[in-house]
Amino acid sequence: MAINTGIFGDSTELQDRYIPDHKKLGELVKHWKELGLRIVLTSGTFDLFHVGHAEYLKKAKEQGDLLIVGVDSDAKVRARKGPHRPVVNEEERVLILAHLRHVDVITLKPADEKPNALIKLIRPDVLVLSKSTKHKKDDVTEKKKYCGKVVLLQPQAQTSTSAKVRLLHVSGAGRFAEEITPKLSSLIEKKLVGNSKELAEAIAADIPRVIQESLQGLK
Repeated sequence: MAINTGIFGDSTELQDRYIPDHKKLGELVKHWKELGLRIVLTSGTFDLFHVGHAEYLKKAKEQGDLLIVGVDSDAKVRARKGPHRPVVNEEERVLILAHLRHVDVITLKPADEKPNALIKLIRPDVLVLSKSTKHKKDDVTEKKKYCGKVVLLQPQAQTSTSAKVRLLHVSGAGRFAEEITPKLSSLIEKKLVGNSKELAEAIAADIPRVIQESLQGLK
């Protein structure tokens, strides 16, 4: 009879998949290895989750029996990618991964994590890395010391998350400009009947209202 509980079950509840305590995770990994399970580890941000992420995780799981995914915390992402990332917070990103059949275990990677800390803890049979991250040769060589083998996967989507974020920013800015330009032009035309001081004061007073109306139109 197949086991249908915890990480071996069908549940997508966080308590069955998410293990934030790295000490506990290390103890469980030791137990799973004693059971003869082939452990696979991969990590990433998984922001604005898309089909490329899903395919990547599917291929990672094919490398063994149990897939552990390290998710970059919000603080870690901000430190690496800037104050406007991630778009999706860590709680939601973890929850999304918990609903994927190929992901068995999820844990967070803190901003103050030492290099290769999770790899050293898990010492996986297989470490899966994405070629899109462009790991340096020396970095990959260092990681190999703590696992059975390293598998480099090609990106599984044509557009990266960063590219999607840039597209959203550019698109939003373009739409905002399209919204606000005719309104400002109309406002100035209406106010030209007054003298220069009155004109300046009138435009300055109405600009916040026009901007607010334009922002509401973008929702």
